[in-house]
Amino acid sequence: MQRRRLGTKIGFVGLGSMGGPLAGRLLYGNQVFGTNRTRSRAAALIDRGLVWRDTPREVAQAADVVFSMVSGDGALAAVTAGPDGIVAGLRPGALYIDMSPVSPSASRALSSRVCSAGATMVDAALSGGVPAAESGTLAIMVGGTEAGFRAAEALLLRLGRTVTHVGGNGQGLLLDLAVNISAAAQLLAFHESVMLAAGGGNDPSVTARAMTEFGNGAARSCPPFAVDRPNQAQADVALMYNGIRRALATARESGLRLPVAAAVGKALSQVEESGHAVLGAAGRYEGAARS
Repeated sequence: MQRRRLGTKIGFVGLGSMGGPLAGRLLYGNQVFGTNRTRSRAAALIDRGLVWRDTPREVAQAADVVFSMVSGDGALAAVTAGPDGIVAGLRPGALYIDMSPVSPSASRALSSRVCSAGATMVDAALSGGVPAAESGTLAIMVGGTEAGFRAAEALLLRLGRTVTHVGGNGQGLLLDLAVNISAAAQLLAFHESVMLAAGGGNDPSVTARAMTEFGNGAARSCPPFAVDRPNQAQADVALMYNGIRRALATARESGLRLPVAAAVGKALSQVEESGHAVLGAAGRYEGAARS
């Protein structure tokens, strides 16, 4: 399978907060066909040259490489299955790259259907959020065959700073879930530490600086947000919580217990319920800590 470069006809299904910036980056040097549940969200991309199609099937029929970026397992099933879905429109030999935050098992099942249609699928889990999608600095973890990865690599390098082939279908998503557990646990623990010190009268900026100097890995990225909240969320608590829930569901499928992840999920649930679900890192744990 050949690497896909400039001039490739690209399809993109799902043009929301993450998919929109990704499709925008692919417009340079490529013809991009796209669709979204709400056409108005694609208006700016259409003005820049994106060719609108009414259904995911029509997008797939027009493209050599098809991307999708939707919200979860149910949304992915909605855009891939049925007579108007992506799978029905894939050309023999086409490459399908799904970047949606879905469960590894759902992705593996879909890859089997894609293979039966004569196409190749890779899953590409994304780390970095909307700002990284806009700047092209995502970390991308890819699951699929070696040939599929090589075919996708050049395009993915236009979207991310690093692109790593993890293993077979679903393995990139599995690694992303593992990374999400660790990141969420460290961030919550970091902000508990800052709030404990602040509650006793310590300056939060001094606490954050001290934690950085003591070598806390999470602290190195957190101090600016522990003192001054950015206007734009650095990470969406709801998305992080969804990741923890997917990790716990995947663990149950394997007969594993993840008590730390379960505790993190409970804390994130409290944050979400408190109304702090879209704050930056500084506010991520505030709702639970003050409940």
